[in-house]
Formats: sequence, C-alpha cells, structure tokens
Amino acid sequence: MIVKKLGIDLGTANSIVFVQGEGIAFVEPTVVAIDVNTYKIIAVGSDAKKMIGKTPENIVAKRPLRNGVIADSRVTEALLKYFLNKALGKYKFLKPEIIISVPAGITTVEQRAVLKAGTGAGARKITMLPEPLLASLGANLPIETSSGNIIVNLGGGTAEIAVISLDGIVEYDSLRIAGDAINDAIINYMKRKKGVLIGDQTAENIKIRIGSAIDVKNPKSMEVRGRDIGAGLPKAITVDSNDIASAVKRPLLSIINSIKSVLERTPPELSADIMDRGIAMSGGTSKLRNLDKLFAKAIGVPAYVADEPMYCVANGTGIALELIASQERTFVFNKSIT
Repeated sequence: MIVKKLGIDLGTANSIVFVQGEGIAFVEPTVVAIDVNTYKIIAVGSDAKKMIGKTPENIVAKRPLRNGVIADSRVTEALLKYFLNKALGKYKFLKPEIIISVPAGITTVEQRAVLKAGTGAGARKITMLPEPLLASLGANLPIETSSGNIIVNLGGGTAEIAVISLDGIVEYDSLRIAGDAINDAIINYMKRKKGVLIGDQTAENIKIRIGSAIDVKNPKSMEVRGRDIGAGLPKAITVDSNDIASAVKRPLLSIINSIKSVLERTPPELSADIMDRGIAMSGGTSKLRNLDKLFAKAIGVPAYVADEPMYCVANGTGIALELIASQERTFVFNKSIT
C-alpha cells in the first residue's frame, strides 16, 4: 500500500507543507474564516487572510494558533484537513504519515492538542519534532556531530533559541515574542508617536517593505494610511526605517536577552564551537533588515541568516522524514502516535 509522508511547518502566521519525494508543496497563511452562527468553515489560508478586518459580524477570520501552539483545536483540525487534502491530491483517501513542527517548550496539554487535531484531520501516524531541531536540519547545520551549534528560529508567534549537539537539544528557550510582537510594537508606535491607528496587515507590510532592526544612514520610507486618532478620519503619513527601528526595540531586546540566557547555560566546550560558527538565524522574521548585525553587536558572537530562512523548518521536516525512515539517525525529542 502506498503511504504518503508529509512534513508540516505549522506556524502561527504561515504554514508550509512538504511532500516526501516532491519538496515544498505550498505555503498558506494559518488563517481560517468561520461563520460564528453555524460554525461552518467559509475559507482557509490565503482566501481567509484576505478577509481579516473586512468581514460582517457573523464571519470571523482567525488564526487557530497563538504563540506557536493550538488555541482552537476544532479550527486547527479543519485547517490540517485542508492542508492534507491539498497536498495529497488524488491520494487524499489514504491516511498519511506526518511530521509536525512544534515549539521546543511545548507542554503535554499542547502536545495532546496537536495529536488530536492531526488524527482528526486524517493522519495515520504523527511525529512531533521541535522547531529549532528541524530548522537546524533545514539550515544544513552539522548537528549530528559532537560540536556545538546554535539556531535562532524566529517565526510569527515564537522565537526558538536552541543549542544542539549530537541530534539533541542541549539548552533552549522558547520565547513567545516574535513576528507578531514586532507587528504589535509597530502598531503601538504609530498610535503613540504618529497619532494614527493601523491594522495588523498594514504593520506587516511596513515591516517587510522598510523595516530595520537598527538605525541606518539612508532609511527607506513609505506612505502609511490609517485613521487619525483625534479626528477619526482617514489620514496618510510618511514613516521611514529609523522610525521602525525605534518601534521594535523592546521585542528585539527580549529576544537578545533570551539568546544571552541560553548561551550562559551552555557548556564551555560547546560555547567555543559557537564562537567559531556563529549564530544561525531562520524563520520569516529573521529577514528583518539588519537583525543579524544587531544580534552580533549585542551578543558579541557573529550572526548570519540561513539560506531560504522561511523554509528551513519545512525543509527540515523533509530531511527528518528520510532519516527516520532509513533509521540512519534518531532524535532525542520524538513523540509519536499511531
């Protein structure tokens, strides 16, 4: 019997599905639109994201994951079912085996929520692996050796910092401050300093287009449209990269402190390796301009962004599928259900 194997990077903001033998199949926003009167699923993924902030009272476009973990099991199950059907195509009648990425600091209750949603969506076997381990595989770090490697995986809901050696996590911190917190910081800055109310999608667009982690000599600028706090009418203002650098200082400082805390707990022998190799950065939020420079200056260790950082975890699920199937390697964090 044909058994399809999938890897799912189940992210707070976006989810990426990897199909064994094919590679990355698709990327979809982790958003579901629901009719609150009938609890019927109206739209999933990109179609649902377009509805955020634009729906009538009876329809809610929501993210079923919060801070990297399931906040609404029933909606997450519907989301996973949509992903499985889309990835399997004509083989959707078969129950696949899947690897799902989860935060390194996931609790037992949160693990059960993932398993319940996955089995309800139609998976026959589920393996959960921590995001920083999968990100390290996807970033091609030599984590199978006895040397020290550190990865900072910055997603939408969580910042996962881990020191990895011999395919296991030696020290880690799972900080529930990442891309969404940066968006919130931009929203608050615009409200407090510029007197303009903006939404999540506008903040995300500002971050992507002109965002910077540090002040720069030639900042990029853009026009931002929102609602004037005083008059309550539409208003357009211009902001630049240095405005955004000021806005995001607090969440970035929390991440820096978390990295320092992990490094302080790391065994000295592994610390020496990390000084040589530097800090690898993955996840969509790692693409914030000059974030590697900020980390390197604040921590005193070189930092760099991995190739295709947004896809590191998803590619890692594909590598893990191959390694587990061949029994070539095993991983310390490996919880399965059949």
